[in-house]
Amino acid sequence: EDYEEYPRDLERDKKLLEERGCDILFYPSVEEMYPPGFRTEVHVKEWSEVYCGASRPGHFKGVTTVVMKLFHIVKPHLAVFGEKDFQQLRIIERMVEDMDMDIKIIPGKIIREKDGLAMSSRNTYLSPDERKRATVLYRALVYARERIKEMENLDELKKEMREMIEREGGEVDYIVFIDPVTLEERKEKKSPMRCLLAVRMGKARLIDNMEIL
Repeated sequence: EDYEEYPRDLERDKKLLEERGCDILFYPSVEEMYPPGFRTEVHVKEWSEVYCGASRPGHFKGVTTVVMKLFHIVKPHLAVFGEKDFQQLRIIERMVEDMDMDIKIIPGKIIREKDGLAMSSRNTYLSPDERKRATVLYRALVYARERIKEMENLDELKKEMREMIEREGGEVDYIVFIDPVTLEERKEKKSPMRCLLAVRMGKARLIDNMEIL
């Protein structure tokens, strides 16, 4: 997704931060973060190339580079990253550990609408009809969490989830069961296990995940 197209609402964000007692908002310009002559990149190997990284080459390299710069500028003791982008969370945790950074990364729980759809800036891309159908991501994850209790074949479960999503008009990018620590794909049922998925609904690319074992 192009940087210029990402949905953002600074005034709304400022209002929400003020309501929660925020003292300082750091909102740098592109030029401040990437001055002329900028050449350095930060790359977490392997983890950045799978799942969302396979669909969006170079995306996580951009994430880790800008987050590393942010940490050096702000010098936080702790930082919160949401579990909705679970792969991103684990990549940042890995970067912080590998680079011996004295920063505590706190996972933020997924916040959902009343009908289960994970809150996201990209939800603004959805038409009213697409918004209703997009709840299938959550429904598919809940289905997997229940079905896994009696099912051993993960490929068959992925097939059932894909069919659920496609019936609602979603275009599946990936559905994967992973080890939440190593991010390695699970080929057989084993705890702990998390399901990650990415689906295109209209012009919106939506991601969600859930611990299922």
